[in-house]
Amino acid sequence: MSDELNGRRVAILVTDGFEQVEMTEPRRALLEAGAEVDILSPLHGKVKAWSSVDWGDEFDVDLAISQATPSSYDALMLPGGVINGDKMRSLPEVRDFVRAFFDERKPVAAICHAPWILIDADAVDGRKLTSWPTLRLDLENAGAQWVDEEVVVDRGLVTSRKPADLPAFNRAMVELFGAATDAPQPTPVADASADSTR
Repeated sequence: MSDELNGRRVAILVTDGFEQVEMTEPRRALLEAGAEVDILSPLHGKVKAWSSVDWGDEFDVDLAISQATPSSYDALMLPGGVINGDKMRSLPEVRDFVRAFFDERKPVAAICHAPWILIDADAVDGRKLTSWPTLRLDLENAGAQWVDEEVVVDRGLVTSRKPADLPAFNRAMVELFGAATDAPQPTPVADASADSTR
């Protein structure tokens, strides 16, 4: 990877309990491709990762979600983690932030338990995607077509199942984020257009 994402700004959204490797490896791939990457969180200061079977490292939060605007970013990446996904899906500010990327037709990448957040953001109905297997029924009940595949790309959304899928996930994410056209700043006309096509 080289400069596919030069000039792109990507938000990674997490809270305590995200799966460490599902943040650090995608972030590394994004940085290597030239993107500017911010860690956003409902928390201030630092967030603590989960690393497989126990707590992992702490990471600095670049910006609290209360201070961030989706229009400042070109793409969104959502790491997994059971604790992270379950906490995040319950927060209105997280749901609104995530939903805005779909409303503005900006690319999103989500892995493992992160599609839980997409369910509560009303972003999975009619989409083909994958996730950690235990989310299958939740996703299908929300209207998604769930498949057991390493990586799935569908209309601006890339998903994968687990840390072992990260190499394929990272390649697909960088390709998707690089192929997306630069989204203009939202205007009333653009918003009306987006609403009319849903």
